Amino acid sequence: MKFEKLESKIVVLPVDNIDTDQIIPARYLKAITMDGLGEGLFVDWRKNADGTLKPDFPLNKPENKGAQILVTGDNFGCGSSREHAPWALVQNGIRAVVSTSFADIFKGNALKNGLLPVVVPTDIHKQLIASPGMKVAIDLAGQTLTLAGGPSVDFPIDSFAKRCMLDGVDELGYMLQQESAIAAFETRHPASIDTLA
Repeated sequence: MKFEKLESKIVVLPVDNIDTDQIIPARYLKAITMDGLGEGLFVDWRKNADGTLKPDFPLNKPENKGAQILVTGDNFGCGSSREHAPWALVQNGIRAVVSTSFADIFKGNALKNGLLPVVVPTDIHKQLIASPGMKVAIDLAGQTLTLAGGPSVDFPIDSFAKRCMLDGVDELGYMLQQESAIAAFETRHPASIDTLA
């Protein structure tokens, strides 16, 4: 799914050090596809023991329905490596997560699965945390996040991951886009190299 520009209200979950087991508990890791993982997103925080939704949890509040940008505390996605965490977020319609920092493995998994991790300065982060429901615009090509009626800030992203997200492809999809260049290289490639003695 291509990611170019996104404008959405934000949902705020102001908790530091949210680990991948809180994002999606280990009991959901048996799945090998994304199907149904959305049900496990923050399940131990979102639901009571009987399966009913906790009305005070931010993602359960009616005013946050349809929000595609999650603003969280520092060091989001720490803990064990699991692609299921970004899968569960994407399954729930979240296209970007904004924080002051991300765990490296989570960030890599997110970028490979169409979820944009956006690192912002502390002052902007404080404004976002204090403004649940604010509209925010993200421009991936320009690498900017703009607050409604407020400032715009740049955010870093790996250039290869950016290209893949703009094109709406994963790493394999990117390689397949290069098929004609690969074929041209193979045509020019000396046959003698292919036959090793």
